[in-house]
Amino acid sequence: MSRYTGPRLKKMRALGVDLPGLSRKRMERRPYPPGQHGMNKRRRQSDFGRQLQEKQKLRMNYGVSERQLRGLYAEASLSKTPTGEKLVELLERRLDCIVFRANFAPTIPAARQLVNHRHFLLNGRKADIASMRVKTGDVIQLRDKSKEMQAITDALASPSLGRPDWLEINEADRTIKILDLPSGQEAAPFPLDVQLVVELYSR
Repeated sequence: MSRYTGPRLKKMRALGVDLPGLSRKRMERRPYPPGQHGMNKRRRQSDFGRQLQEKQKLRMNYGVSERQLRGLYAEASLSKTPTGEKLVELLERRLDCIVFRANFAPTIPAARQLVNHRHFLLNGRKADIASMRVKTGDVIQLRDKSKEMQAITDALASPSLGRPDWLEINEADRTIKILDLPSGQEAAPFPLDVQLVVELYSR
């Protein structure tokens, strides 16, 4: 199974970074790796180790499998846009990520569940595949029966992140409009050196 179902905070501590798409929890109380030797000074990482760590950040935050990420990398490498920036853009354009970034869900796994349970429409049509990719001008809306769901109301009342400026959100109508496409590795809502991911996959 490609979906990670283990302890999320433990995974973030191992990677050394908060991943808002994976969990609302923060590692500020224990900002060191898990395990009995976690508080000891970290060993110096090899180049491969640093590349692998950056790749795992993407996998864990966006909830994609190794196969999916390799496919996205292959697609990004054919673009005129720098490969790393295009890779982040493709991940940010996934439907489950858009629902999360609009604060309709507290995490990407929660957003994926809402999408899979058919609570959203994309341009007026049923949208139940989390990996569906949006484009500029698309409108995502909650189905009428889902607009007052407690989980969505709670997520909107307590947002995980600030909303990106390339999304237009109407909370009253429960709609999301894509004004533009995310650009640059800064589109990812966590510290990331995406060039290391490119170096890993270009070996």
